[in-house]
Amino acid sequence: MQGGELRSFMIREADRSVMPPLLLFFLFCSYGLVAGEMPPESLHLELISRFPHRYLTRLGHLRGLVDGDRFRQRMISQRIGHQQNQQHGRRELAGSNASSAPPAAEESFAMPLSSGAYTGTGQYFVRFLLGTPAQRFVLVVDTGSDLTWVKCRPRSHGGSDAGAGESRVFRPEGSSSYAPIRCSAHMCKSSLPFALRRCPTPETPCAYNYGYSDGSTAKGVFAKEFATITLTKGERRRKLRGLVVGCTTSFVGSSFRASDGVLGLGYSPVSFAARAAARFGGRFSYCLVDHLSPKNATSRLTFGLTPALAAPHRRATELLLDPRLLPFYGVRVQGVSINGEMLPIPAGVWDVGRGGGAILDSGTSLTVLAEPAYRLVSSELSRSLSGVPRVSVAPFEHCYNWTAAGPAVSVPKMAIHMSGDVRLEPPAKSYVIDVAEGVKCVGITAAPWPGVSTIGNILQQEHVWEFDLKHRRLRFRRSTCRW
Repeated sequence: MQGGELRSFMIREADRSVMPPLLLFFLFCSYGLVAGEMPPESLHLELISRFPHRYLTRLGHLRGLVDGDRFRQRMISQRIGHQQNQQHGRRELAGSNASSAPPAAEESFAMPLSSGAYTGTGQYFVRFLLGTPAQRFVLVVDTGSDLTWVKCRPRSHGGSDAGAGESRVFRPEGSSSYAPIRCSAHMCKSSLPFALRRCPTPETPCAYNYGYSDGSTAKGVFAKEFATITLTKGERRRKLRGLVVGCTTSFVGSSFRASDGVLGLGYSPVSFAARAAARFGGRFSYCLVDHLSPKNATSRLTFGLTPALAAPHRRATELLLDPRLLPFYGVRVQGVSINGEMLPIPAGVWDVGRGGGAILDSGTSLTVLAEPAYRLVSSELSRSLSGVPRVSVAPFEHCYNWTAAGPAVSVPKMAIHMSGDVRLEPPAKSYVIDVAEGVKCVGITAAPWPGVSTIGNILQQEHVWEFDLKHRRLRFRRSTCRW
């Protein structure tokens, strides 16, 4: 490629056949947590990647992430739009429940966390023990999901397609603690808006049927169940009781092929995050290693006090737990700067009340900005890189032949400014990303306006993030994620 000539960067068509990441599993639940006893100690769950390498190129992998992000962003928009119509009279949800239980301020539990890039997804997986005796599963960790659910094969669904070809499915008859939620129960009738209303008999389990923007569907029944957790001190096992789980008996599509289900960490009374945080200081945190790290590079998902945030360089801003954003965690963004210059992004882009706002999401890979913000940010980044030869690499809009850039070229510094005079200053590789050998692209995509902007997990990488539900604070700092 010569000079600033715009040329096409050719990629094999085979690289496009990438399974998109798991799409957001949405459950509109508003009922309270079921009380359970658990000592104020610590637990461990191990996060792993599941499937063997698909031999994808880096660009093929990233194309899959972009496709998955598009589906997920559409569902985020639909979910938040629904919540904005249902917000009245629902000012306090998971936060009030999470802080009501006596916290264990000095204790925490941590789960080893690793990138799933080698599986062809942008997700993180946890080994999870459900039922009595415990059955083992691999679940996606998702801050945008309310409910913990697993692929399930009840005896009555002997021919079910859930788990067809899979090595792990939950078998309710094998668990003495499994308790179906009946469709005659008040919870099913009033607290699960997407539960099916047909009730052949009072004893029929409360059922759900969820559809996704890519045509995938998940069908199953709600139940209450126990999870087995391993405490840090002494590595003793305990039962976490009263969990609301989904027993998915049938699914169609690719959304759930990379896992056995979902570990719900969203802001909701029924999520695993709310249940665990209520007993470990009212907070949880995670640190994401580089999204392309090998599977043996681990970080942590922690409930309780995070030692890495005890350092003086941590930053704190408001954690926006707005009913209009449920179950997502919002942040009050005030602007974006490039090389120290604030961009003239309209204030309404960051205002939930005016159709905007911003959330952090572990299940979205690239950062997605509402159109007015995207245009200004991407244009300014591109202007700062005008001396680098341009190349065309779908689906990205701004890409560069970095081999021809020369050693003097550097990526402009981007910062996201939040309330409390706090700035997120991510490493350059988190927003000008490597897509192929010698080729970099602006790793930010656009969302329709009006709409919410999403800070994805690539922009969050190599930072430790603490979600303090009790005090409604978001704390973060740069980190190697190795401790």
